[in-house]
Amino acid sequence: MTAYAQEINQPDSLTTDSTDVESLELVPLQVADSLETDSIAPIPAFIPYYTQWNDSELTDIEMRALDQSLQWLDTTGCVLTHDTTTLPDSVYKARLQALPCVIELPYNERVRAFILRYVKRNPKQVARMMRMSDYYFPIFEEALCRYNLPYELCCLPIIESALNPMARSHAGAAGLWQFMPATGKLFGLEVNSLVDERMDVIKATDAACRFLSSMYTIYHDWNLVIAAYNCGSGNVNKAIRRAGGKRDFWSIYPYLPRETRNYVPIFIAANYAMNYGQEHGICKAPVEKAMMTDTIRTTKRLHLQQVSENLGIDIYELRRLNPQYSRDILPGGSVYALCLPSEKVGMYIDLQDTILTYKADSLINNRRAEIDLAKVTSISGAYRVNGVTYYTIKRGDTLGGIAKKFHCSVKQLRKWNGLKNDNIREGKKLKICR
Repeated sequence: MTAYAQEINQPDSLTTDSTDVESLELVPLQVADSLETDSIAPIPAFIPYYTQWNDSELTDIEMRALDQSLQWLDTTGCVLTHDTTTLPDSVYKARLQALPCVIELPYNERVRAFILRYVKRNPKQVARMMRMSDYYFPIFEEALCRYNLPYELCCLPIIESALNPMARSHAGAAGLWQFMPATGKLFGLEVNSLVDERMDVIKATDAACRFLSSMYTIYHDWNLVIAAYNCGSGNVNKAIRRAGGKRDFWSIYPYLPRETRNYVPIFIAANYAMNYGQEHGICKAPVEKAMMTDTIRTTKRLHLQQVSENLGIDIYELRRLNPQYSRDILPGGSVYALCLPSEKVGMYIDLQDTILTYKADSLINNRRAEIDLAKVTSISGAYRVNGVTYYTIKRGDTLGGIAKKFHCSVKQLRKWNGLKNDNIREGKKLKICR
């Protein structure tokens, strides 16, 4: 069973660039299609950029992603006491070892670089994600518990999407867990022009847990599973072969794609940042506004604008609550969930019939259900379109003869075609409106 796109073709004899493995002057993560990785999520949509870079090194796509990841919530004042001091390695190591984790979270210079990237260079992003985790982590933890998976996997969506359920990478990955379309469909998610369940928090989380569980049955090592989540099992298997059969992430590290070499250290750093952000003076970002939500299930075709204008809910708020409906349309036919502010659920139930008919023709019914095809008649290649027959005048035809063929009068032919007399020309078309 393949859940990936295409493999990276690395040479059997791989020469490691010392600046890639040993130097802390790291470059920004490159976009996925430049690496041609086979991946459930070729590139995090909003990535934690590495330790040393300047704006000129980032692409427009990367800069927009970084800007959006840092501006979701107002974090003004959250990091005024931000700790910019450099702690000794022993502190970072001890803190990681103190976390109650099943997955190994070892410490090295790479991990340190990414910890500093989070807590020293991107504290506002950490503040935002600490706040968003209050909402998303309970959802993740419930699903991880159901599949008997380690809770620290909650941090995977942090490096995939920065906890933005509407995240899309230019390579095509989407949602909190950054599934590619083919992988999403493989794990039962509906992905089409109207519905993209990769952005459905509940369904995508369940699919991600099934994917991670299936990978663990193969590798029995969580760091290898995390690496496979990023670059695909094919690349991990090739790295294992090139490492002489060793099945440990740090042993196969030099043989992995560059992005994946950094992926596990980023995962470790994300766990550190989410657990020890406050130790670095980072507080949770304030909530824009608190909202209790509830879900309505419907089989009716529905447009979010119908709901917005009848219930007085901002359309942008509805889109944030229902990011899986990429064109604002619930297709109907099957059961679909509509997430609403709790105080609006009763109003929706009372006004359901009104909502369904409101602007239905312009919003959801403006498609021709049936079209009459041009049908050729048996009379010299004449054809019909929408109830009108069209006949091409042949050499020797007369208006009287044509009228006789189509069982109408000459007067009718002249009227239908705006003719002032009986003169006709070869090659012209006549309309017979009957």
